[in-house]
Amino acid sequence: MADRIAQTVVKMYLEPEVEPMFHPDSYGYRPGRSALQAVGVCRERCWKRDWVIDLDIRAFFDTLDHELVLRAVRHHTDLKWILLYVERWLKAPLQREDGTLVAREQGSPQGSAISPLLANLFMHYAFDAWMKREFPHIGFERYCDDVVVHCKSERQAQYILTAITERLAHCRLEVSSTKTRIVYCKDDHRPGSHELHRFDFLGYTFRPRLSRSRKYDRYFVNFSPAVSDEAGKAMRREIRHWRLQRRSDKTLGDLARMFNNIVQGWINYYGRYYPSMLHRSLRPINEYLVRWAQRKYKRLRGHTERARRFLADVARREPNLFAHWRMGLRPSAG
Repeated sequence: MADRIAQTVVKMYLEPEVEPMFHPDSYGYRPGRSALQAVGVCRERCWKRDWVIDLDIRAFFDTLDHELVLRAVRHHTDLKWILLYVERWLKAPLQREDGTLVAREQGSPQGSAISPLLANLFMHYAFDAWMKREFPHIGFERYCDDVVVHCKSERQAQYILTAITERLAHCRLEVSSTKTRIVYCKDDHRPGSHELHRFDFLGYTFRPRLSRSRKYDRYFVNFSPAVSDEAGKAMRREIRHWRLQRRSDKTLGDLARMFNNIVQGWINYYGRYYPSMLHRSLRPINEYLVRWAQRKYKRLRGHTERARRFLADVARREPNLFAHWRMGLRPSAG
C-alpha cells in the first residue's frame, strides 16, 4: 500500500512534466486519450494508406532495460528521491506463488501505478520521437506497446519495418518475427492482392467487410474494424460463467441490475464500429434468459416456445430492461 501511494505521488509529479511532449499518435494511459480514439484514427488512415505494419514487441514489459528507463526519467527530473524510488521499483524482486523471490534485472512491474507512465516515457524516446525524426510523414497509432504503422507501398513497409527492428534492437527490445506482419488494406478501390488482409488492434479486427453506402444506396467492400474473434469469445465465455439460467431465485430486474453495467461497457467499446458483429456475442444472453424462465416458472418448464413468447412479451413492455435489448437485440416469440 505504501509503495502504491508513493508511485501515485511520483506519477502526479512526472506526468505534467512529460505529457506535453508526448507524440499525438500515442494513446495509451494518457489523460484525455482512449483506445477507441486510436481505433478511429487507425480506421481513417487505413482508408488513405494501402499498407500496414502490425508491430509486435516481444515481452515488452518483461524486457524493458532499467538503465535506459532511468536515463529517460533523469532527462526530466534531478530529484534524487524520485530517481531512488523508481530504481527500487524497477529492481524489486518478483515473488512467485510459492513465496520464493526472483531477482529482476530487466522489465517493469505490471499493475503498478507508475508502470504505464514509465513505459510511455521509454517508448517516446525509443519509438515515437525517432519516428518523428526519421519518418516524419508516416502516421502510426501506439497504445503502449501495441503499434500500427501506415505505409504507401509494400516496399516502403518492408523498409520501415527493417529500420524499426534495428532501432528497437538498439534500445534492447526485440520485434517478434512471428507476430509482426505487413498487411494489405484491401477494399473495392484496391485491386491488388496479398496473403495478409487482416490484423488485430485493441480488441478490433481490421479486414475487408461488406458495407452499405448511404449516399449511393449500394453495397461495397470496405476495410474496416469490428470486434475481434478473440474478444467475442471472451465475452461469450464470461456470459456462460454467469449461469443466468440457474439464478431462478432472482427476478429479471435483479439480473438486469447485476449484469447491465458489464454488457453496456461491451456495447460502448465494441459497438462503436460495425456493431452488427457484436450481436453474435450478445444474443446468447436471450437464450440463457429463456432457460431461466423455464426454470423459474412451473408453467414454462419443458415449453421452450412458450418461454420465448413470455420473454418477448416482457421485452415489448420493457424494451430498455436489459442493455442489449436497447440496441435492438430483443427476444422474438418465434
